[in-house]
Order: sequence, then C-alpha cells, then structure tokens
Amino acid sequence: MKEFELVIDRKETRSVKWGNMEAVYGIDDASDILPMWIADMDFKAPQPIIAAMQERLDHGVFGYSYICTKCKDSVRSWLSSRHGWETQNDWMLFHHGVVPAIGTVVETFTKEGDNVLITSPVYPPFFNVPGHQNRNIVDCQLKEENGNYSIDFEAFEKSLQQDVKLFILCNPHNPGGIVWSEDELRNILRLCKQYDVLVLSDEIHADLVLPGSKHIPLAKLAEEEGGQVITCVAPTKTFNLAGVQCAIMITEDEKLRAALQQSAMAHGQMDLSAFAASALVSAYTECGEWLENLLEIISSNMDYVIDTLPKAVSGISIQKPDSTYLLWVDYRDTGLSEEEMMDRLLNKGRLALEPGTKYGEAGRGFLRMNVATPRAIVEEGVDRFIKAMQ
Repeated sequence: MKEFELVIDRKETRSVKWGNMEAVYGIDDASDILPMWIADMDFKAPQPIIAAMQERLDHGVFGYSYICTKCKDSVRSWLSSRHGWETQNDWMLFHHGVVPAIGTVVETFTKEGDNVLITSPVYPPFFNVPGHQNRNIVDCQLKEENGNYSIDFEAFEKSLQQDVKLFILCNPHNPGGIVWSEDELRNILRLCKQYDVLVLSDEIHADLVLPGSKHIPLAKLAEEEGGQVITCVAPTKTFNLAGVQCAIMITEDEKLRAALQQSAMAHGQMDLSAFAASALVSAYTECGEWLENLLEIISSNMDYVIDTLPKAVSGISIQKPDSTYLLWVDYRDTGLSEEEMMDRLLNKGRLALEPGTKYGEAGRGFLRMNVATPRAIVEEGVDRFIKAMQ
C-alpha cells in the first residue's frame, strides 16, 4: 500500500488545510506549522477516480451536465452492498456538499425563530448554519465518560418538548467517532416521531467505519419505526474529494422531496459538475478495495498515536473511535486551559490541531487530530505534540 506512504506537497495548491492557517489561527506566519486539523486527507484520490476525471477532461467540452441513471445506480448499489440499505433512484436529490444540503434542509423545513436540536460536541455547521438563518439552537449535550459518549435520552426528550422542528444527527458522530447502536437509533426515531420532529441524518462518515463496527443508516430503521428522515451521504469524505463538491440527499418521503426540489428551483441550483458526476460513478463502482486499504492505514495510524502520545505526555488520554479518521484527544488532566494548550501547540510545537470548543462548549478539554496522512507525517505530528508539552 505504498500509495498511502507518499508524502505529497500540498502547499501552493489553494489547500485550506495547508495554505490558510494564518487566517484560521490568527497567526502571522504558518509556513512551518504542520496541519493536522481540518477533515481532509493527504492521500491522493483513488486512481480510477483520477482516470475518470482525466477522461472527462480530455473530452474537452464542459457544457451543462445532468445526473444520469448511471450516477443514481452507482449510489444505490453502493448503499446496498456497503450498508444493506435498499434505496430507489427517485429518492435521491443531488447537492454540492453536505453542508449546503444542511442549509437547504434548514431553510426548507423551518422558519426564523424555530428551534433546531443538536447534540454537542458536534460538527460546527450543525449550529453555525441554522444560527446564520436565525434559527434557535437547542443543545442537548452528549453524556461523556472517559472520552466515551452516549445520548442522555431523558434530556433528549425534554429538548424535543421545546417545540423543536428539526433534529440534526451526526451518524457516525464527528468528532467523537461514535457508531450509534441500533437501540439508540430506534430511540431517536421513536421520540422524534412522537414529537413530530424531522430528522436530518448526516452520514458522510458512514463509509469510514473501522473494523469491528457497523454503520446503520437511520432511514433503514425508519422503514420499521416510522418518522420523517432525510439522509445526506457523499463520496467526498470517503475518497478525499471535498474540492470536487458532491453530495446526495435521500428520502423516501415524496412530500419532503417535492419541497426540496422546489427549494432547488427557487435558488437556481444546478446539477453536479461534469467532473463531480464522473468522480461519483467511479468512486462507487471501482474503489471499494482502495477504501478497505485506507481503513487499515487509518486504524494503524490511530494505534500509533494512542500507543505513543499518552505515554509521552502526562495527562493525555485517547479513546480509539469506531469511525472517521479523527482522534478526539482528551487533555483535561494536564491542567492546561484551551488557550494555553493551543498556544503551546502552535507556537512551540508548530502543530495545528482543532480546539474542542469549536464543537461546542461540551468539547472543552479536547483536541481533534486528523491522522489520514502518511505515517511519516503522523509520527512528526506526535513528535511536535510532545515537544510542545516539554
């Protein structure tokens, strides 16, 4: 698996991860800082995807594109074989990303002043996007014990009783890396149905479940439990295609689809680009083996960090997640504040990780670390973390 050992220079490529740290962290010069923060990988996309996009490039004509049956068939086949979820082509609507899709769902099914429920710590757009649309955020913080998270269903039900219109679920969870159990998902569906709350299930990390765990699509259970669910999936996180911009919204409910289609027309939303469509089909029909190899690399990188960093730095603990390529590093026992920790990492270690409060106040005392990068960079990142704490 030598392709995952190749260190690729991503500077001067308009990479947010490698080229925008001055703006993100408010520092004058980040040229020597190692970025292990934002959730994109430092690996090349699978070769079949590159070839498919090259073939489209070589054609040389880039007119308006549409989503063909082959595109939908590839999504349907992937979800069936990978997750045991049987969908239909007409359940699918395409978007330019999961975050824009979240914005569309919030705008379409809620109005200003409505309450939107989240469970923090959670991916920042879950509260930022509704907040920018003047929706009220109801935050039911997850229960945490030794870095392990679960839903407090008593608190969850009380939150739903606050006239909540929409619940945004992270499934699997980012940043905690949790693969929710079937019982937890059924409880979510049962309670949201009871209080007539629409559920948006962000399942962009579904393909990145590590060996030993199994992702369960929420909508698959909704076929039995009932309730209204819109699911967002994408090949972008799985195959490192964030810059290609492609996502799929899936719902069996015809009325929900009609409302989303009306929203798309109201905003003049076009179909995917020619390159995104080519990448989508290739990803879901040719790249399963590449993904299996990737998951081995991610698991191995996680094991290295977990075996090395807590031994070298007193007060650090890390639980291996069920999914994602992101570690949620617990530094609460170091006694350092978030400001002190970030200062040490950035200015002494020259290492960029994400502060936990970016994911809500429930994330205070944690750092998010991206290990989807060649082992040489992972090792350097660990060395820099250790240096920062000396």
